[in-house]
Amino acid sequence: MKFGGSSLADAQSIRNSIKIVEQYLQKGAQVAVVASALSEVTNGLVDAADEAAAGEIATVNAFVKKQREFHNSIVNECIHEKDILTKVTRELDDALGELEGILESVARLKELTPRSRDFILSFGERMSAPILCGTSNDMRVRAEWFSGTDAGITTDENFGDAYPLMDITVRNVKAKLEPLLNSGVVPVVAGYGASSPHGIATTLGRGGSDYTATIVGAALAADEIVLWKDVDGLMTADPDLEPDARVLPRVSYSEASEMAYFGTKAIHPRAMEPVIDTKIPIRIRNAFNLPNEGTLIHGDKLERTEEVVKAITLVKKVAMINVTGTGMQGLPGVAARIFKTLGDFGINILMISQSSSEAGISFVTARDKLQRATSALELSILGSRLAKNLSAEDDVCVIAAVGAGMKGTLGVAARVFKAVADAGVNVRMIAQGSSELNISFVVSEKDGPTAVHALHDEFDLGR
Repeated sequence: MKFGGSSLADAQSIRNSIKIVEQYLQKGAQVAVVASALSEVTNGLVDAADEAAAGEIATVNAFVKKQREFHNSIVNECIHEKDILTKVTRELDDALGELEGILESVARLKELTPRSRDFILSFGERMSAPILCGTSNDMRVRAEWFSGTDAGITTDENFGDAYPLMDITVRNVKAKLEPLLNSGVVPVVAGYGASSPHGIATTLGRGGSDYTATIVGAALAADEIVLWKDVDGLMTADPDLEPDARVLPRVSYSEASEMAYFGTKAIHPRAMEPVIDTKIPIRIRNAFNLPNEGTLIHGDKLERTEEVVKAITLVKKVAMINVTGTGMQGLPGVAARIFKTLGDFGINILMISQSSSEAGISFVTARDKLQRATSALELSILGSRLAKNLSAEDDVCVIAAVGAGMKGTLGVAARVFKAVADAGVNVRMIAQGSSELNISFVVSEKDGPTAVHALHDEFDLGR
Protein backbone atom coordinates (compact mmCIF):
# COMPACT_ATOMS: atom_id res chain seq x y z
CA MET A 1 0.00 0.00 0.00
CA LYS A 2 1.11 3.51 -0.79
CA PHE A 3 -0.38 6.48 1.03
CA GLY A 4 -0.18 9.78 -0.84
CA GLY A 5 0.39 13.23 0.62
CA SER A 6 -3.34 13.95 0.88
CA SER A 7 -3.73 10.75 2.96
CA LEU A 8 -1.06 12.15 5.31
CA ALA A 9 -2.25 15.77 5.37
CA ASP A 10 -2.99 15.92 9.10
CA ALA A 11 -3.11 13.77 12.23
CA GLN A 12 -6.61 12.48 11.58
CA SER A 13 -5.72 11.44 8.02
CA ILE A 14 -2.55 9.66 9.20
CA ARG A 15 -4.43 7.71 11.86
CA ASN A 16 -7.11 6.91 9.28
CA SER A 17 -4.37 5.44 7.04
CA ILE A 18 -3.25 3.12 9.84
CA LYS A 19 -6.86 2.04 10.39
CA ILE A 20 -7.00 1.01 6.72
CA VAL A 21 -3.83 -1.07 7.17
CA GLU A 22 -5.29 -2.62 10.31
CA GLN A 23 -8.46 -3.68 8.47
CA TYR A 24 -6.38 -5.61 5.94
CA LEU A 25 -4.26 -7.20 8.67
CA GLN A 26 -7.39 -8.37 10.46
CA LYS A 27 -8.40 -10.20 7.27
CA GLY A 28 -5.11 -12.12 7.34
CA ALA A 29 -3.16 -10.07 4.80
CA GLN A 30 0.50 -9.13 5.08
CA VAL A 31 0.92 -5.41 4.37
CA ALA A 32 3.96 -3.36 3.37
CA VAL A 33 3.48 0.41 3.32
CA VAL A 34 5.10 3.16 1.24
CA ALA A 35 4.81 6.73 2.54
CA SER A 36 4.74 9.94 0.50
CA ALA A 37 5.86 13.22 2.02
CA LEU A 38 3.26 15.09 4.07
CA SER A 39 1.04 17.31 1.96
CA GLU A 40 2.91 20.16 0.16
CA VAL A 41 6.27 19.37 1.81
CA THR A 42 8.00 18.31 -1.42
CA ASN A 43 6.94 21.57 -3.11
CA GLY A 44 8.46 23.42 -0.17
CA LEU A 45 11.72 21.48 -0.50
CA VAL A 46 11.91 22.36 -4.21
CA ASP A 47 11.54 26.06 -3.37
CA ALA A 48 14.01 25.81 -0.50
CA ALA A 49 16.62 24.21 -2.78
CA ASP A 50 16.22 27.05 -5.27
CA GLU A 51 16.46 29.67 -2.51
CA ALA A 52 19.62 27.99 -1.22
CA ALA A 53 21.14 28.06 -4.71
CA ALA A 54 20.53 31.82 -4.70
CA GLY A 55 22.44 32.15 -1.42
CA GLU A 56 19.38 32.96 0.72
CA ILE A 57 20.60 31.42 4.00
CA ALA A 58 18.06 33.29 6.16
CA THR A 59 15.19 32.04 4.00
CA VAL A 60 16.52 28.49 4.20
CA ASN A 61 16.78 28.62 7.99
CA ALA A 62 13.25 29.98 8.23
CA PHE A 63 12.02 27.10 6.04
CA VAL A 64 13.67 24.47 8.24
CA LYS A 65 12.23 26.10 11.37
CA LYS A 66 8.76 26.06 9.81
CA GLN A 67 9.12 22.36 8.85
CA ARG A 68 10.25 21.49 12.38
CA GLU A 69 7.20 23.20 13.87
CA PHE A 70 4.85 21.63 11.32
CA HIS A 71 6.12 18.06 11.62
CA ASN A 72 6.38 18.21 15.41
CA SER A 73 2.81 19.48 15.68
CA ILE A 74 1.63 16.52 13.56
CA VAL A 75 3.65 14.09 15.69
CA ASN A 76 2.24 15.45 18.96
CA GLU A 77 -1.30 14.99 17.65
CA CYS A 78 -0.70 11.53 16.16
CA ILE A 79 1.29 9.83 18.91
CA HIS A 80 0.20 9.58 22.54
CA GLU A 81 2.64 7.07 24.06
CA LYS A 82 5.62 8.95 25.50
CA ASP A 83 8.44 6.57 24.50
CA ILE A 84 7.26 6.38 20.89
CA LEU A 85 6.78 10.16 20.77
CA THR A 86 10.32 10.74 22.06
CA LYS A 87 11.81 8.33 19.52
CA VAL A 88 10.01 9.85 16.53
CA THR A 89 10.77 13.41 17.64
CA ARG A 90 14.47 12.53 17.86
CA GLU A 91 14.40 10.97 14.37
CA LEU A 92 12.77 14.11 12.98
CA ASP A 93 15.32 16.37 14.69
CA ASP A 94 18.16 14.33 13.19
CA ALA A 95 16.64 14.52 9.69
CA LEU A 96 15.94 18.25 9.94
CA GLY A 97 19.44 18.94 11.25
CA GLU A 98 20.90 17.08 8.28
CA LEU A 99 18.58 18.93 5.88
CA GLU A 100 19.56 22.30 7.35
CA GLY A 101 23.23 21.44 6.96
CA ILE A 102 22.99 20.54 3.26
CA LEU A 103 20.83 23.59 2.48
CA GLU A 104 23.30 25.91 4.22
CA SER A 105 26.18 24.32 2.29
CA VAL A 106 24.35 24.90 -1.00
CA ALA A 107 23.61 28.49 0.03
CA ARG A 108 27.25 29.24 0.86
CA LEU A 109 28.49 27.75 -2.39
CA LYS A 110 25.54 29.12 -4.39
CA GLU A 111 25.68 25.88 -6.34
CA LEU A 112 22.91 23.25 -6.57
CA THR A 113 23.97 20.11 -8.43
CA PRO A 114 21.45 17.47 -9.55
CA ARG A 115 22.98 15.16 -6.95
CA SER A 116 22.46 17.71 -4.15
CA ARG A 117 18.90 18.43 -5.30
CA ASP A 118 18.00 14.74 -5.14
CA PHE A 119 19.41 14.48 -1.63
CA ILE A 120 17.40 17.52 -0.49
CA LEU A 121 14.13 16.35 -2.06
CA SER A 122 14.37 12.93 -0.41
CA PHE A 123 13.83 14.47 3.04
CA GLY A 124 10.05 14.85 2.70
CA GLU A 125 9.52 11.09 2.80
CA ARG A 126 12.35 10.61 5.29
CA MET A 127 10.30 12.73 7.70
CA SER A 128 6.85 11.29 6.94
CA ALA A 129 7.86 7.62 7.18
CA PRO A 130 8.89 7.73 10.87
CA ILE A 131 5.68 9.63 11.68
CA LEU A 132 3.53 7.01 9.94
CA CYS A 133 5.53 4.22 11.58
CA GLY A 134 5.34 5.80 15.04
CA THR A 135 1.60 6.35 14.69
CA SER A 136 1.19 2.71 13.70
CA ASN A 137 3.05 1.51 16.79
CA ASP A 138 1.06 3.94 18.92
CA MET A 139 -2.12 2.31 17.58
CA ARG A 140 -0.74 -1.17 18.43
CA VAL A 141 0.01 -2.08 14.81
CA ARG A 142 3.67 -3.14 14.91
CA ALA A 143 5.76 -1.34 12.31
CA GLU A 144 9.36 -0.54 11.39
CA TRP A 145 10.40 2.16 8.94
CA PHE A 146 13.12 2.30 6.27
CA SER A 147 14.44 4.92 3.91
CA GLY A 148 14.39 3.83 0.28
CA THR A 149 18.12 3.21 0.57
CA ASP A 150 17.78 1.13 3.75
CA ALA A 151 15.01 -0.91 2.14
CA GLY A 152 17.42 -1.80 -0.65
CA ILE A 153 15.98 0.17 -3.59
CA THR A 154 18.93 0.64 -5.96
CA THR A 155 18.96 2.83 -9.08
CA ASP A 156 21.24 4.29 -11.70
CA GLU A 157 22.61 7.82 -11.19
CA ASN A 158 20.17 9.68 -13.45
CA PHE A 159 19.47 12.26 -10.76
CA GLY A 160 15.91 13.58 -10.62
CA ASP A 161 14.47 10.66 -12.57
CA ALA A 162 16.46 7.59 -11.59
CA TYR A 163 15.79 4.13 -13.04
CA PRO A 164 15.62 1.13 -10.67
CA LEU A 165 18.12 -1.71 -11.06
CA MET A 166 15.52 -4.39 -10.44
CA ASP A 167 17.71 -7.49 -10.06
CA ILE A 168 19.69 -5.91 -7.23
CA THR A 169 16.60 -4.25 -5.77
CA VAL A 170 14.52 -7.46 -5.67
CA ARG A 171 17.26 -9.31 -3.76
CA ASN A 172 17.75 -6.44 -1.31
CA VAL A 173 14.08 -5.72 -0.64
CA LYS A 174 13.17 -9.40 -0.15
CA ALA A 175 16.04 -9.84 2.30
CA LYS A 176 15.12 -6.71 4.29
CA LEU A 177 11.31 -6.81 4.32
CA GLU A 178 10.13 -10.43 4.02
CA PRO A 179 11.32 -11.44 7.54
CA LEU A 180 9.34 -8.54 9.00
CA LEU A 181 6.20 -9.46 7.09
CA ASN A 182 6.49 -13.07 8.20
CA SER A 183 6.73 -11.95 11.84
CA GLY A 184 3.63 -9.74 11.59
CA VAL A 185 5.46 -6.41 11.38
CA VAL A 186 4.42 -3.76 8.83
CA PRO A 187 7.46 -2.36 6.97
CA VAL A 188 7.03 1.37 6.23
CA VAL A 189 9.24 2.51 3.36
CA ALA A 190 9.93 6.17 2.58
CA GLY A 191 8.83 6.65 -1.03
CA TYR A 192 10.48 8.62 -3.85
CA GLY A 193 14.06 8.22 -2.65
CA ALA A 194 16.61 5.50 -3.37
CA SER A 195 20.38 5.25 -3.89
CA SER A 196 22.89 4.22 -6.53
CA PRO A 197 25.10 1.13 -6.09
CA HIS A 198 27.70 3.56 -4.70
CA GLY A 199 25.31 4.76 -1.99
CA ILE A 200 24.58 8.16 -3.57
CA ALA A 201 21.04 9.47 -2.93
CA THR A 202 18.73 9.47 -5.96
CA THR A 203 15.04 10.11 -6.56
CA LEU A 204 12.50 8.45 -8.87
CA GLY A 205 10.93 11.64 -10.26
CA ARG A 206 8.04 13.72 -8.93
CA GLY A 207 5.19 11.50 -7.80
CA GLY A 208 7.76 8.72 -7.44
CA SER A 209 6.18 7.19 -4.33
CA ASP A 210 3.82 5.34 -6.70
CA TYR A 211 6.93 3.99 -8.40
CA THR A 212 8.40 2.96 -5.04
CA ALA A 213 5.19 1.08 -4.25
CA THR A 214 5.26 -0.94 -7.45
CA ILE A 215 9.00 -1.62 -7.09
CA VAL A 216 8.46 -2.94 -3.55
CA GLY A 217 5.31 -4.81 -4.61
CA ALA A 218 7.15 -6.51 -7.46
CA ALA A 219 10.09 -7.42 -5.22
CA LEU A 220 7.76 -9.01 -2.66
CA ALA A 221 5.54 -10.70 -5.30
CA ALA A 222 2.51 -8.95 -3.82
CA ASP A 223 -1.03 -10.11 -4.62
CA GLU A 224 -2.10 -6.51 -5.21
CA ILE A 225 -0.68 -2.99 -4.96
CA VAL A 226 -3.07 -0.35 -3.62
CA LEU A 227 -2.35 3.34 -4.20
CA TRP A 228 -4.39 5.31 -1.66
CA LYS A 229 -5.17 8.83 -2.87
CA ASP A 230 -7.83 11.54 -2.55
CA VAL A 231 -9.52 10.59 -5.84
CA ASP A 232 -11.80 7.62 -6.56
CA GLY A 233 -9.57 6.31 -9.36
CA LEU A 234 -8.66 6.99 -12.96
CA MET A 235 -11.43 8.96 -14.67
CA THR A 236 -12.74 9.41 -18.19
CA ALA A 237 -11.61 13.07 -18.04
CA ASP A 238 -10.52 15.71 -15.56
CA PRO A 239 -13.70 16.37 -13.51
CA ASP A 240 -12.70 20.02 -13.25
CA LEU A 241 -13.07 20.26 -17.04
CA GLU A 242 -15.83 17.72 -17.66
CA PRO A 243 -18.71 17.53 -15.15
CA ASP A 244 -19.87 14.17 -16.56
CA ALA A 245 -16.50 12.48 -15.99
CA ARG A 246 -16.78 9.12 -14.24
CA VAL A 247 -14.42 6.60 -12.64
CA LEU A 248 -13.08 3.83 -14.86
CA PRO A 249 -13.48 0.51 -12.98
CA ARG A 250 -10.89 -1.39 -15.07
CA VAL A 251 -8.06 -0.38 -17.40
CA SER A 252 -5.05 -2.22 -18.79
CA TYR A 253 -1.43 -1.45 -17.94
CA SER A 254 -1.00 0.01 -21.44
CA GLU A 255 -4.04 2.28 -21.12
CA ALA A 256 -2.97 3.46 -17.67
CA SER A 257 0.53 4.19 -18.99
CA GLU A 258 -0.87 6.29 -21.83
CA MET A 259 -3.15 8.17 -19.42
CA ALA A 260 -0.28 8.80 -17.00
CA TYR A 261 2.03 10.13 -19.71
CA PHE A 262 -0.73 12.29 -21.13
CA GLY A 263 -1.89 14.29 -18.20
CA THR A 264 -3.54 12.32 -15.42
CA LYS A 265 -1.87 12.90 -12.05
CA ALA A 266 -3.42 9.81 -10.45
CA ILE A 267 -0.38 7.61 -11.12
CA HIS A 268 3.34 8.01 -11.89
CA PRO A 269 4.02 7.46 -15.63
CA ARG A 270 6.55 4.65 -15.05
CA ALA A 271 4.80 2.99 -12.13
CA MET A 272 3.50 0.10 -14.25
CA GLU A 273 6.95 -1.01 -15.43
CA PRO A 274 7.98 -3.16 -12.42
CA VAL A 275 4.73 -5.20 -12.40
CA ILE A 276 3.86 -5.72 -16.07
CA ASP A 277 5.84 -8.96 -16.43
CA THR A 278 4.55 -10.39 -13.16
CA LYS A 279 0.97 -9.22 -13.87
CA ILE A 280 0.51 -7.87 -10.33
CA PRO A 281 -2.67 -5.76 -10.36
CA ILE A 282 -2.61 -2.14 -9.18
CA ARG A 283 -5.67 -0.58 -7.61
CA ILE A 284 -6.16 3.18 -7.20
CA ARG A 285 -8.51 3.93 -4.30
CA ASN A 286 -9.73 6.90 -2.31
CA ALA A 287 -8.62 6.78 1.33
CA PHE A 288 -11.62 8.94 2.22
CA ASN A 289 -14.23 6.92 0.30
CA LEU A 290 -13.70 3.29 1.28
CA PRO A 291 -16.95 1.89 -0.18
CA ASN A 292 -15.68 2.81 -3.67
CA GLU A 293 -13.49 0.03 -5.12
CA GLY A 294 -11.63 2.50 -7.34
CA THR A 295 -9.82 1.58 -10.57
CA LEU A 296 -8.16 -1.79 -11.15
CA ILE A 297 -5.13 -1.71 -13.48
CA HIS A 298 -4.33 -5.19 -14.74
CA GLY A 299 -3.04 -7.32 -17.64
CA ASP A 300 -3.61 -6.23 -21.23
CA LYS A 301 -5.88 -9.14 -22.22
CA LEU A 302 -9.11 -7.29 -21.64
CA GLU A 303 -12.57 -8.64 -22.11
CA ARG A 304 -14.27 -7.20 -25.18
CA THR A 305 -16.11 -3.97 -24.37
CA GLU A 306 -18.05 -1.44 -26.35
CA GLU A 307 -15.69 1.34 -25.25
CA VAL A 308 -13.56 2.41 -28.20
CA VAL A 309 -12.11 5.38 -26.32
CA LYS A 310 -11.88 5.15 -22.53
CA ALA A 311 -10.54 8.54 -21.51
CA ILE A 312 -9.74 12.04 -22.73
CA THR A 313 -6.74 13.75 -21.17
CA LEU A 314 -5.40 17.29 -21.41
CA VAL A 315 -1.76 18.25 -20.89
CA LYS A 316 -1.19 21.87 -19.89
CA LYS A 317 1.98 23.96 -19.61
CA VAL A 318 3.47 22.73 -22.87
CA ALA A 319 4.93 24.46 -25.93
CA MET A 320 5.18 23.48 -29.60
CA ILE A 321 8.38 24.00 -31.61
CA ASN A 322 8.49 23.89 -35.42
CA VAL A 323 11.72 23.38 -37.38
CA THR A 324 11.30 23.94 -41.14
CA GLY A 325 13.34 24.38 -44.32
CA THR A 326 13.50 22.88 -47.79
CA GLY A 327 17.15 22.04 -47.13
CA MET A 328 15.96 19.32 -44.74
CA GLN A 329 14.40 17.29 -47.56
CA GLY A 330 16.24 14.04 -48.19
CA LEU A 331 19.09 15.01 -45.87
CA PRO A 332 19.91 12.13 -43.47
CA GLY A 333 20.39 12.84 -39.78
CA VAL A 334 18.45 16.10 -39.37
CA ALA A 335 15.94 14.61 -36.92
CA ALA A 336 18.75 12.83 -35.09
CA ARG A 337 20.65 16.12 -34.75
CA ILE A 338 17.55 17.90 -33.40
CA PHE A 339 16.72 15.29 -30.80
CA LYS A 340 20.32 14.73 -29.73
CA THR A 341 20.66 18.46 -29.15
CA LEU A 342 17.55 18.48 -26.98
CA GLY A 343 18.65 15.35 -25.13
CA ASP A 344 22.04 16.85 -24.38
CA PHE A 345 20.27 19.77 -22.71
CA GLY A 346 17.99 17.48 -20.66
CA ILE A 347 14.83 18.40 -22.58
CA ASN A 348 12.16 15.71 -22.88
CA ILE A 349 9.83 15.53 -25.89
CA LEU A 350 6.17 14.65 -25.37
CA MET A 351 5.12 14.10 -28.99
CA ILE A 352 6.53 14.41 -32.51
CA SER A 353 5.11 14.97 -36.00
CA GLN A 354 6.94 15.20 -39.34
CA SER A 355 5.51 16.01 -42.76
CA SER A 356 6.02 13.45 -45.53
CA SER A 357 7.87 16.09 -47.54
CA GLU A 358 10.52 16.09 -44.76
CA ALA A 359 10.48 19.88 -44.90
CA GLY A 360 9.28 20.29 -41.35
CA ILE A 361 9.40 18.65 -37.91
CA SER A 362 7.12 19.72 -35.07
CA PHE A 363 7.36 18.55 -31.48
CA VAL A 364 6.00 19.37 -28.04
CA THR A 365 7.97 19.91 -24.85
CA ALA A 366 7.38 21.35 -21.39
CA ARG A 367 6.72 25.10 -21.49
CA ASP A 368 9.34 25.86 -18.86
CA LYS A 369 11.97 24.25 -21.12
CA LEU A 370 11.02 26.31 -24.20
CA GLN A 371 13.67 29.00 -23.89
CA ARG A 372 16.44 26.48 -23.34
CA ALA A 373 15.21 24.33 -26.25
CA THR A 374 15.01 27.15 -28.78
CA SER A 375 18.40 28.55 -27.77
CA ALA A 376 20.03 25.13 -28.15
CA LEU A 377 18.41 24.53 -31.54
CA GLU A 378 19.35 27.97 -32.86
CA LEU A 379 22.99 27.19 -32.18
CA SER A 380 22.95 23.59 -33.38
CA ILE A 381 20.48 23.55 -36.29
CA LEU A 382 20.17 27.07 -37.67
CA GLY A 383 23.84 27.77 -37.08
CA SER A 384 24.84 24.79 -39.20
CA ARG A 385 22.19 25.67 -41.82
CA LEU A 386 20.49 22.26 -41.54
CA ALA A 387 17.18 24.13 -41.31
CA LYS A 388 16.04 27.61 -42.20
CA ASN A 389 13.28 28.52 -39.75
CA LEU A 390 12.58 27.89 -36.10
CA SER A 391 9.30 28.97 -34.51
CA ALA A 392 7.56 28.26 -31.21
CA GLU A 393 4.09 28.57 -29.70
CA ASP A 394 3.57 28.62 -25.95
CA ASP A 395 -0.22 29.05 -25.86
CA VAL A 396 -1.02 25.40 -26.62
CA CYS A 397 -2.09 22.22 -24.89
CA VAL A 398 -2.14 18.53 -25.82
CA ILE A 399 -5.36 16.52 -26.03
CA ALA A 400 -5.15 12.72 -26.06
CA ALA A 401 -7.91 10.17 -26.68
CA VAL A 402 -6.89 6.88 -25.01
CA GLY A 403 -8.32 3.37 -25.25
CA ALA A 404 -7.35 -0.19 -26.17
CA GLY A 405 -10.58 -0.46 -28.17
CA MET A 406 -9.16 1.97 -30.74
CA LYS A 407 -6.79 -0.69 -32.07
CA GLY A 408 -8.14 -2.04 -35.36
CA THR A 409 -11.38 -0.05 -35.12
CA LEU A 410 -12.14 1.85 -38.30
CA GLY A 411 -13.05 5.51 -38.27
CA VAL A 412 -11.86 6.47 -34.78
CA ALA A 413 -9.63 9.31 -36.05
CA ALA A 414 -12.46 10.56 -38.26
CA ARG A 415 -14.80 10.73 -35.27
CA VAL A 416 -12.16 12.46 -33.13
CA PHE A 417 -11.39 15.24 -35.59
CA LYS A 418 -14.98 15.72 -36.77
CA ALA A 419 -16.13 16.20 -33.17
CA VAL A 420 -13.35 18.71 -32.54
CA ALA A 421 -14.04 20.57 -35.79
CA ASP A 422 -17.78 20.70 -35.09
CA ALA A 423 -16.91 22.34 -31.76
CA GLY A 424 -15.00 25.06 -33.63
CA VAL A 425 -11.55 23.96 -32.48
CA ASN A 426 -8.56 24.17 -34.82
CA VAL A 427 -5.97 21.36 -34.63
CA ARG A 428 -2.33 22.51 -34.89
CA MET A 429 -0.47 19.19 -34.79
CA ILE A 430 -1.35 15.46 -34.78
CA ALA A 431 0.47 12.29 -33.66
CA GLN A 432 -0.58 8.64 -33.32
CA GLY A 433 1.65 5.81 -32.17
CA SER A 434 1.84 2.37 -33.79
CA SER A 435 0.20 0.86 -30.70
CA GLU A 436 -3.04 2.63 -31.72
CA LEU A 437 -3.82 3.17 -28.03
CA ASN A 438 -4.03 6.92 -28.34
CA ILE A 439 -4.50 9.78 -30.76
CA SER A 440 -2.83 12.98 -29.60
CA PHE A 441 -3.13 16.45 -31.02
CA VAL A 442 -2.29 20.05 -30.18
CA VAL A 443 -4.82 22.88 -29.90
CA SER A 444 -4.66 26.38 -28.49
CA GLU A 445 -4.79 26.49 -24.71
CA LYS A 446 -8.11 28.33 -24.62
CA ASP A 447 -9.70 25.63 -26.82
CA GLY A 448 -8.51 22.72 -24.65
CA PRO A 449 -11.59 22.40 -22.41
CA THR A 450 -13.90 22.67 -25.43
CA ALA A 451 -12.05 19.83 -27.16
CA VAL A 452 -12.21 17.64 -24.05
CA HIS A 453 -15.95 18.21 -23.68
CA ALA A 454 -16.60 17.54 -27.40
CA LEU A 455 -14.75 14.22 -27.35
CA HIS A 456 -16.24 13.14 -24.03
CA ASP A 457 -19.67 13.63 -25.59
CA GLU A 458 -18.74 12.03 -28.94
CA PHE A 459 -17.68 8.77 -27.31
CA ASP A 460 -20.43 8.89 -24.67
CA LEU A 461 -17.93 8.52 -21.83
CA GLY A 462 -20.27 9.93 -19.19
CA ARG A 463 -22.75 7.06 -19.47
